[in-house]
Order: sequence, then structure tokens, then C-alpha cells
Amino acid sequence: MSAGRKRVAVLKGGWSAEREVSLVSGREVAKALRAEGYDAYEIDVTRDLDQLLAALTPRPDVVFNALHGRGGEDGTIQGVLEFLRLPYTHSGVLASAVAMDKPAAKAVFAAAGLPLAKGKLVRRAELTTHGIPTPFVVKPVNEGSSVGVRIVRENDNSWAEEAPNWPYEESLVEEFVPGRELTCAVMGDRCLGALEIRAKAGAFYDYDSKYAPGGSEHLMPAPIHADAYEEVCAVSLAAHKALGCRGVSRADFRYDDTKGEPGRVVLLEVNTQPGMTPTSLVPDIARHQGIGYGALVRWIVENAALDP
Repeated sequence: MSAGRKRVAVLKGGWSAEREVSLVSGREVAKALRAEGYDAYEIDVTRDLDQLLAALTPRPDVVFNALHGRGGEDGTIQGVLEFLRLPYTHSGVLASAVAMDKPAAKAVFAAAGLPLAKGKLVRRAELTTHGIPTPFVVKPVNEGSSVGVRIVRENDNSWAEEAPNWPYEESLVEEFVPGRELTCAVMGDRCLGALEIRAKAGAFYDYDSKYAPGGSEHLMPAPIHADAYEEVCAVSLAAHKALGCRGVSRADFRYDDTKGEPGRVVLLEVNTQPGMTPTSLVPDIARHQGIGYGALVRWIVENAALDP
């Protein structure tokens, strides 16, 4: 499809803990869009709404939302764009808000019958009395990129000291699922495939493993049992639809094969605006399907929309 000179505003930066990642995503997206023939320009988004409105004047044809985390991925910026009636990429207000709130998203997934880890929402004062046996995982309810995630293992004596000063008033506490880290990309109504992530030296797949060059190894397609692979793809599509996502999304999983294959597939979360950095997962998965980075961002732009 010829892009002509469609004008695309690329939103990047923001004020969340994932600001630096978003700046890279936005830069790479804008560069690729220009190479594809679009008139793309970048906007570093801050909390200054007047500044954003000025940067969106004159009106672009499309807004590419390359923001990550709170403010950019939770329905906030989507609401602004809906008010302005500017077509934008990725999911709409409701799907974005629900996906970003881990307990709300889990409730939607549970209603859809999807495989989940056992867990509960707890307040800071309950972090040592919630009753979930070790090992368990503590997660902020609305952060991404593994920001603030803590694995508490058996005989972890430091947790009792950390818990009273935990920076989040509410957290999601879940059973720790052993095994492997998988992720799966959905593009419209199509599953692009599942990838296994192996963090360096067997470390937890944390923020540094995600974004530092060489921090992790991506195995595409994921070298798992065919039945498990099919289940991951099916669950990813079902989660995408249950949330009401559009465009591209990415579902993250744990795969417990410690007792043999096919193992237990556990859905962790859905990312409605996956990273688009040089080390990001969705571009790797798409590339394996013969969809280059330029073609991927072009598809995302051409499928931009507003909520019905």
C-alpha cells in the first residue's frame, strides 16, 4: 500500500518508569516510517497538555503511540486522542486501561477461562501475611517492563525487612511458576508465533535483561512441545480478544516444563503497546514471519483507529 505523504505524529517519552525505553521505541519507529515514505515527526510527551496539543497542530493524519507504562499505555493518552478525534495506533481506552491494571486484567482472563497463576491483591501491610507459600512473586499493579517485580524465595530473610518499606501501597502477589519465559505476538486477528526468552546466566528476566544489548537470548520459534506452542498461540489470541485489543499486542507467559513436556502454560499479562526498540520481542517474532520492521510499523499505522 502506498503511504503517500501521510503525516504521522509519533508519541514517545512520557513520565512513567519506562520513559527511556519509550524514547528509543519512538525514535526507531519514526525513522522506519520515514523510510517507508511517511511524513513522520516525533513528540516527546510530558505532563504539559498544552504543549502536546500545540505539537499536534496542525493535525496529523495518524498518531503512532510509542509510549509505554502509566500515562501512555493505561488509557490516559488514548482518552486525549479520542477527545481530539485523532486516529491512533494500538488499543483503545478501555482495553488499555484494563490491560495495564493487573488485577482487572486477571479478572477478565479468569472469566474467559484462561490459565493463570494463583494470586491475590494485597496491601503493603499484608506483604508478609498473605498466606501464599514461597516462592512467590510480588508485582506492582500497574507497571510494565518488570519494574518493581520481586521474587521472594524460601529462606529469604531480607523480605521481612523490605516489605514494610515496599514502594507500592498495593501489589499483586502470585505463586512463582518455575520453568521458562515465553512471549507471543498477536497482529490483528493473527497469532505471529511464540518466542522463548533466556536471560543471561539464567537470571530473572528483569529490566536490564529486557533492554541491555546482550541481556537475553531470543529463541524463535520457542523450542517447546507442539501442543504447548499451539496452546500459547490460542491463549494469546483469546486474551487479545477478551480485553478488546486492536492492532498489535504481546502476551507474556511462564511455561512449567519441570515435570516434562507438554508442560503447564500460564498467562501472566498482555502488553497493549509492545516495545519497538532494537532488542524488543515483537519485531523479532514478526521478522521470523517475513515481516520486516518497516512493514510492521506500516501495518500498525494503516490499522490505526478510534474507539467505536
